[in-house]
Amino acid sequence: MTDAAVVERLDTAVYTVPTDAPEADGTLSWDSTTLVLATVRSGRATGMGYTYAPAAAARVVDDLLGGIVVGCPVFDVPRLNEAMHRAVRNAGLPGVAAQAIAAVDIALWDCKARLLDLPLVDLLGAARPDVPVYGSGGFTTYDAAGQDGQLRGWTEEEGIPRVKIKIGESWGRREEHDLRRVAEARASVGDGTALYVDVNGAYDAKQAVRVADVLADQGVTWFEEPVSSDHLGTLARIRDHVTIDVAAGEYGYTLPYFEHMLAAGAVDCLQADVTRCGGITVWLRAAALAQGRGLEISGHCAPHAHAHAAAAVPNLRHLEWFHDHVRIERILFDGVLDPRGGSIGPGGAAEPGLGLTLNTERAERYRVG
Repeated sequence: MTDAAVVERLDTAVYTVPTDAPEADGTLSWDSTTLVLATVRSGRATGMGYTYAPAAAARVVDDLLGGIVVGCPVFDVPRLNEAMHRAVRNAGLPGVAAQAIAAVDIALWDCKARLLDLPLVDLLGAARPDVPVYGSGGFTTYDAAGQDGQLRGWTEEEGIPRVKIKIGESWGRREEHDLRRVAEARASVGDGTALYVDVNGAYDAKQAVRVADVLADQGVTWFEEPVSSDHLGTLARIRDHVTIDVAAGEYGYTLPYFEHMLAAGAVDCLQADVTRCGGITVWLRAAALAQGRGLEISGHCAPHAHAHAAAAVPNLRHLEWFHDHVRIERILFDGVLDPRGGSIGPGGAAEPGLGLTLNTERAERYRVG
C-alpha cells in the first residue's frame, strides 16, 4: 500500500428507520430517523461514513462532493475536507452541507485506516484505552414506567453509571412535570448514578436558572442547552448563575462556531457532533479548541461514528449512547461495540477502520430512494 491510492468511487445510500415508540424532546417530536451513508472505494478497501440528516444530504454528496474527492489521494483527508468545505460555499455550509461533508470525511478516514489495516484509533493515536459513555433517551413521550424501564436497563443491565433524560416538555410549558420526571429518574437510578438533563433549548433564561436550583437538589450535574445555543451570551449568563455544568454545541456545523461558543464562556463542557460538524477532521480540531481553554469535549449521539476519534483526544469527558442511534446502528451495522460497564473500547475492534460493516440483508428493508 502506497500513498498513491486514490478515491475511485463515492456512493451514497439513504436509510429511514421507524422509532420503536413515539419520541420527543422539549422542542421537537419524531417517529423515524434517517441515516445517510457515504461509501468511499479505493483499491481493495471500502470506507463508510454516515450522518443523521435528511435525504437531501445524499444529494449534496452526489452533486457537489463526488467530483471533489474522486481521483484524489485517499490519504489526504484534511486536504479533501478543506476542498469539500470550499465546494459548498454557494450552497451554504451550516446544516445539510456540513452533514454531507461529515459523512464523506468519516468514510475517508475509515478507508485510509482500512488500507493500512489499522483500527482508526491506532491511526489517529490513542489517548485513552476506552471511552466513557452515558445512556441517553428519556424522551418526553415516555410515561413513568417507560422511563423507569429504560433507565434501569442502562444502570442495572448494562452497568452504565451515567444517564440523561429530556426535559423542557412543550417548549418549557410543563415545568412542574419536568421536575417530577427528574425526581422519578433519580428514584430509578439511585444516588450513585450521575443524572443529566437535556432541555433542547426549550426554556427562557430566568426559567433555566430557576429550574437549575431544583435540579441541583436532585444531584443533576449536566444541564444541556437550557436555552437555544444560538444565544451564546444568554448561555454564558446562565452558566454564571448556576452550580451545575452547562453544556451545548451539538448544533455546531463549523469550527468558528465552536470558537465563538468558547470565547463567550457559554459552556463548562463543549459538545460536538462528528456527523454534523464536518467529520472527524473538524471534530478533532474542536476538541483541541476546548483543550486550549482547559475544557473537556463530549461526543453528541452517533456513538459508533465518534468512538475512535473520542479515544484519540485527551480531554474527552464522555460519549452519548443515544437510544435512537444505538438501535439504528445495531440494525444496520455489524461490529457494534458493547457499553457494558459504562465504556466502549474501539481499539479492540475485529475489523480495521471504524470496525463496522453494513449488514445489507437487515439494512435493505429500510433503504429509501
